[in-house]
Amino acid sequence: MQLMWLAGPTGQVKSISITARNILIAALSVGLTLLLLGFALNWIGLKIAVEYNPDLARSLGGVTTEAEQQRMEAVYRQNLRQLQASLDQTAQDLKKLETLKDRFMVLATPASLKDRAPTFSEAKGGPFLAPSFQHKIIGSLFRQPLGVEIQQTVAQVKSVNDTLTKQQENWHQHLEWLEALPIALPIHSDFRFTSGFGLRNDPFTGALAMHEGIDFSAELGSSVVAAASGTVVRSDWDHTFGNVIEIKHAENFLTRYAHLNKRSVAVNAQVQGGTLIGEVGNTGRSTGPHLHYEIFQNGRVLNPLKVLPLKTP
Repeated sequence: MQLMWLAGPTGQVKSISITARNILIAALSVGLTLLLLGFALNWIGLKIAVEYNPDLARSLGGVTTEAEQQRMEAVYRQNLRQLQASLDQTAQDLKKLETLKDRFMVLATPASLKDRAPTFSEAKGGPFLAPSFQHKIIGSLFRQPLGVEIQQTVAQVKSVNDTLTKQQENWHQHLEWLEALPIALPIHSDFRFTSGFGLRNDPFTGALAMHEGIDFSAELGSSVVAAASGTVVRSDWDHTFGNVIEIKHAENFLTRYAHLNKRSVAVNAQVQGGTLIGEVGNTGRSTGPHLHYEIFQNGRVLNPLKVLPLKTP
């Protein structure tokens, strides 16, 4: 089959043979042209998307511009810095808790074991057990975008820090409460118990009598300290107790320190636990240098050995 037509002013006859071969060549030419046009349009569209809509570009082809990549890396670095800062804060909070724990140990450790109590400088050991979080950090890094995982981890660490802070506050409150109670020894020098709480034979008459305290036998002039913080409500001379001091503490506790050689605090003085208040003496109704120590609560006398959590040396 042929197509014939007249072309130009001369009326030249032109013809095209329509054969299967010619049709196939034409179809291939059109197809190749359309394919190249499609590639060109796709490249132009993707370039525009990368420049003006990076999120769309990532969803279409997973590609980003250098600026977008730098921005993403900057966000990751910022999140990592936040994570590092949170972890550093956690380490500091744990150190503070350990310090509080050591203060609790000082109050609760028997006197005979105090020289063997742990210190920061002594050797320590044990297996390293990493803290457990709700989500495993390393394992989940490959299951979701890194930035999302880091943000979740920062949030988890912040939650841990908040918990540690609240725990510190609770421990501080409990520690302040404990330190306000007369649970410490009133004498720090070497001593011996020479008389306990309860019935005994009176050292002067030999008759059965009630002893409402405990006696610490120590060298004359040994330091006597307040068993806890409080207010001095008595500091005077008594014909039975000799030089005597009484201190009122929290929870309606009151401590009495008798037979002192010297009184170092006056009435209404505010003292802290461990404050020097006098010296061991032999004044009043006494047979030798010692500290007579009594504890009361709500006006009722208590056995000091049941209040002090410390064993004797």
